[in-house]
Amino acid sequence: MINALFEDLSSLPQVEAIALGGSRAGTCFDETSDFDIYLYCTSPIPEETRREILGKYASYVEYGNHFWELEDNGTFNNGVDFDLLFRNLDDFTAGVANVVEHFQACNGYTTCMWHNLLTCKIIYDRDGRLADAKARFHVPYPPQLKANIIHQNLRLLHDNLPSYDGQILKAVKRQDEVSICHRTAAFMESYFDILWALNEKTHPGEKRLVSLCQENCQILPENFQENIHILYRDLFTSPENTQANLAKIVDELTKVL
Repeated sequence: MINALFEDLSSLPQVEAIALGGSRAGTCFDETSDFDIYLYCTSPIPEETRREILGKYASYVEYGNHFWELEDNGTFNNGVDFDLLFRNLDDFTAGVANVVEHFQACNGYTTCMWHNLLTCKIIYDRDGRLADAKARFHVPYPPQLKANIIHQNLRLLHDNLPSYDGQILKAVKRQDEVSICHRTAAFMESYFDILWALNEKTHPGEKRLVSLCQENCQILPENFQENIHILYRDLFTSPENTQANLAKIVDELTKVL
């Protein structure tokens, strides 16, 4: 079914490349794993055309979602979910170049799209441009990018007026549960961005970050997993410990930096 879908999509004149991402691009998946399918298009594909193709393979589809990227999200006839994302290859590679070649750091998740490109499995590549992009960015981790990510995100963690640790403590004092969750998530975004950069690894995304760091990073703070667990355990049961818990995470990170 999936191969037939790929054949249908590759026959469209707008589609210059198709790639498979996420767990399906590697070896760690099972029959229930979602499909992340990336279509690199030279122009938009009419919704009527997408409905005609996906209607053969999917029992349910939401067309034209644009919460993050433009995508069609649905469920195949066999019950497996899929995300079909539409990209312009030039725009996508320009974004990756801003990170890899111009060393632009973000507030968390800096190298996620670089990781997405490097780890995707190319299914179709009409003119070889997607393979060229993978080759272009298959380079050693730039030292200046590493430095920029660490500098920007460490300043967001602590020791500045807008830093996340201070925002979390204010939220705890106000007993603002939504803000506590929101600012703690932002703290972790910057924390893990630093860890991946420190180890010169591209950022794999938001899932299984603790275990993935343990599997792939040689440099990790002391009591890495335990300190994160304690922070989350205490946030709502022992909020008076929040300042000390945040300080412990930052201190251990600073030591390895």
